[in-house]
Amino acid sequence: MEKKSGWKVMEDKEEVVHRGIAASFLCIAVFSFLVRVAVSLHPYSGAGNPPKYGDFEAQRHWMEITLNLPPKEWYRNSTSNDLSYWGLDYPPLTAYQSYAHGLLLRFFHPEAVSLFTSRGHESYLGKLLMRWTVLSSDALVFFPAVFYFIVVYYTGRPHGHKTDIAWHIAIMLLNPCLMLIDHGHFQYNCISLGLTVGAVAAVLSNKELLACFLFSLALNHKQMTAYFAPAFFSHLLGKCLRRQNPLLEVSKLGLVVLGTFALVWWPYLHSMEAFLRVLSRLAPFERGIFEDYVANFWCTTSVLIKWKRMFTTESLKLFSLGATILTCLPSMVQQIWAPSSQGFLYGLLNSAFSFYMFSFQVHEKSILLPLLPASLLALEEPFLLEWITLNALFSMFPLLCRDKLILPYTALSALFILICYHLPSRRQDRKETRSFNTYMTTFLVLCSVVLHGVYLTMHPPRRYPFLFEAVIMLLCFLQFTLLTFYSNAKQWMLLKHTILMDKEKKLL
Repeated sequence: MEKKSGWKVMEDKEEVVHRGIAASFLCIAVFSFLVRVAVSLHPYSGAGNPPKYGDFEAQRHWMEITLNLPPKEWYRNSTSNDLSYWGLDYPPLTAYQSYAHGLLLRFFHPEAVSLFTSRGHESYLGKLLMRWTVLSSDALVFFPAVFYFIVVYYTGRPHGHKTDIAWHIAIMLLNPCLMLIDHGHFQYNCISLGLTVGAVAAVLSNKELLACFLFSLALNHKQMTAYFAPAFFSHLLGKCLRRQNPLLEVSKLGLVVLGTFALVWWPYLHSMEAFLRVLSRLAPFERGIFEDYVANFWCTTSVLIKWKRMFTTESLKLFSLGATILTCLPSMVQQIWAPSSQGFLYGLLNSAFSFYMFSFQVHEKSILLPLLPASLLALEEPFLLEWITLNALFSMFPLLCRDKLILPYTALSALFILICYHLPSRRQDRKETRSFNTYMTTFLVLCSVVLHGVYLTMHPPRRYPFLFEAVIMLLCFLQFTLLTFYSNAKQWMLLKHTILMDKEKKLL
């Protein structure tokens, strides 16, 4: 009886913790949703800028295509579907999402998704409905995934105090970069990132089959989710190798992945031609190794080395693949050798950074992927999160400036700094470390303010019209490089801790 009552006390305690998380989450979620609504009142990518407009028109056009054409025609170039005009270039799950959202628009405002005649449609009702599709996606996918992660992460943890939990929820739900891109610029990153957060939570709660299912869905929504694939692969493989029947465990995970992919890709599995047609749309190598001024290796070094002129696309694909794999390997080896929950989160960050820095065809918005695991590690690495977020915001500033999103950019940056400032003090390190972090943050913010002012008030020399973008790119690249080295070192330090723990256990 005593044992049973002991178990009951533990269960009641967990229930209280979960109830406390739920209350905090609900309050912060409502505020976060209202902030998203406020951001969505501002302009979007390509607003009033014919003939191709921007990402807003791309998403609307995909709804138009998926509603009015059969699935076999969605990725095929034809008189009804001109792929040169925002052709669908994301995996099938994005197409299904576009179809579902298109149904909503057609029900309330058919003119917004009618074939051909709706191109460049920008009516007030159409824009309102489009904004609500993103808001609802956030509320239905990303918010529940964050709640799932928080519950899993803090259950059974000795430092699961309410202030820490509330702060962590706020940091994840009020990510300024994600809100500006999804609700300002206009995209649906909240779906793929939400599925990824759900998969991470499933891994941490030892539900590997569910994790494989959710991560496969994320991959099938946006191919950029592959930034996290090495971390998932190495961590799950490392866990499987430590079980009684590793081959069976790996086979089960593989079957779930294959089954999920088969389900999503089913309309295109009837012929190799149809399958390869979709696949070719997901890897637009013809666009070149980089576009615009993204703060990664290839774009930054192109100031000195003209990669596009000196090498063929085939050669650049090999260089990019080799560099990405090589920089991912240390993190993968650590997790195969000694898989751990904390190591897995660092592995996600390191893997995403490797892809961002060296993979082919990286955009400014791709920094959202390294930002995600940094927010998952927020309580352990608050300064790292602050550092990467401020630089991520700065790296996207020219893009957001073109979208006329300076006001929400400024407001969300200030809100983020305010939240970081209110990190529960007991989680801070020594006084010297706090002083260093404060000094560095102040220095970064001041430099950022000066450069923002220069960008907005001064004109670059005629000979170098993109000088300011290049300076921003270079500064952010240097910061991201430092962060990459730091996070890789932190992951390998976990291995040292594991070895010491094993030695202590043997001595006991």
